Amino acid sequence: YNCLIHFYKRMPPHSRSPNCEGNPEGLRLLRDSLKSCNISSSSLLVSHVFVVFGASGDLAWKKIYPTLWALFRDRLIPQGTRVVGYARSKMTVSQLRENCAGTVKAKKGEEELLDQFWAANKYVAGSYHDTADFDLLVQEMAAEEKPCANRLFYLALPPSVFKQITSMIKACCMSPTGWTRVIVEKPFGKDSTSSADLSCHLRELFSEEQLYRIDHYLGKEMVQNVISLRFGNMIFGPTWNRDSIANVKITFKEPFGTKGRGGYFDEFGIIRDVMQNHLVQLLCLTAMEKPVSTSPDDIRDEKVKVLKSVPALSLSNCVLGQYEGDPASEDPDARMGYLDDPTVPAGSTCPTFAAAVFNINNERWDGVPFILKCGKALGERKAEVRIQYKDVPGDIFNGSTVRNELVIRVQPNESVYLKVMTKTPGMSFNLQETELDLTYKSRYKDARLPEAYERLILDVFVGSQMHFVRSDELAEAWRIFTPLLHTIEKDKPQPIKYKYGSRGPPEADTLTMQNNFMYTGMYKWSAPVHSPSK
Repeated sequence: YNCLIHFYKRMPPHSRSPNCEGNPEGLRLLRDSLKSCNISSSSLLVSHVFVVFGASGDLAWKKIYPTLWALFRDRLIPQGTRVVGYARSKMTVSQLRENCAGTVKAKKGEEELLDQFWAANKYVAGSYHDTADFDLLVQEMAAEEKPCANRLFYLALPPSVFKQITSMIKACCMSPTGWTRVIVEKPFGKDSTSSADLSCHLRELFSEEQLYRIDHYLGKEMVQNVISLRFGNMIFGPTWNRDSIANVKITFKEPFGTKGRGGYFDEFGIIRDVMQNHLVQLLCLTAMEKPVSTSPDDIRDEKVKVLKSVPALSLSNCVLGQYEGDPASEDPDARMGYLDDPTVPAGSTCPTFAAAVFNINNERWDGVPFILKCGKALGERKAEVRIQYKDVPGDIFNGSTVRNELVIRVQPNESVYLKVMTKTPGMSFNLQETELDLTYKSRYKDARLPEAYERLILDVFVGSQMHFVRSDELAEAWRIFTPLLHTIEKDKPQPIKYKYGSRGPPEADTLTMQNNFMYTGMYKWSAPVHSPSK
């Protein structure tokens, strides 16, 4: 891999803002994590251009430009990297900066650095199919390129133009002297056929090493930690199987609805939006066998093997829901149901909640249900993997034990905690459920955890595809979901109504209990208060 660490070493100390968001401890951890890369090139001979297609859109100003600013501010991308925005809208860099004013912000002492960031930006207005417009883009890219010119292209665009834009990149924009890498945003199709069609198109244009299919969940700290937790600790390995584990529950909850974007959401629904990608990635990392190394392809090979062991999902193993307004709520958004969103088609049966049970037909997991749940307008914001162990055999505590659980909290309050039984203080042998807890805000209290997009864009610069989706992985995921999605679209089953701010349909809890999940309601995790150093 081309390493970035030599760019940090070239930075004079005074050029780093003392008040930057990436505090010294956080930046030390980030830079240390990059030292394992091979230093193989000189910044005097190498240039980098990052092109944002769809630069005038929501994704660009909400995520991509704030991410590029954070990486620029913290000196984490190669020195001299230039950013070129491209979109149909006619605008200047000043207007683009104005559009991003709410998301690309400078703290006190960073104002000059922010000016330098925008000075490294260009903008080109053009269509997605006109060669003349792309010639202008190439001129802008080539203006300050060095003998070895590396080019990154980010497709922050709707999938309807993926084919057009990638064909033009191949025809006009490939680097003649360095590498070319293309970042493609989900959704990667709507079913097996459309996904295969897109994959076939991309395969004709680019090698797999040039393609980065981004699922931002793979950039989250705790998702990346699953492999380390599983394969770096002896205590988990012997019990990580059907002999000890009763079930695995993977949950994603959002406390808000579609917020006026229901028309877009209605085209995809919660299964395509969350379950088929984010939650399936968590399932793969939780269930896969130990890879022979931490190389990207070795890890992705094991993820594909898991998916191949999962039968296609059927409607009988699912609960679908759709939120309705809570008229008693003081929040005006909560009083609106999904069908009250004016952008949603009247009478839509699009699910905003889904729970599904998956089976993995292999030696390790045969008979262990994997329960995936996701929904909008629920009572809290939470994403986690909950591994529930079986009951202790030969109980000697008169039924007072409850099942152990290992919980990997992805968001909020990133943490790993293990629920265990301990004796209560005093003379008796009464048992109490408590936890062994690693909460990142306590253990790494001086470190800012980088955002998922920051990690993933850094990965693209470095050339690591570990946290990106490979084409065969994508095909297997769509194989599992396509029959269910076609059934929903054809039969239009009525989703079960649930109130905004609730847990979701009670039928989902019933499905969970029917699949060997035990809920006692006696325990609630709370984030620990930062304690002084011992």
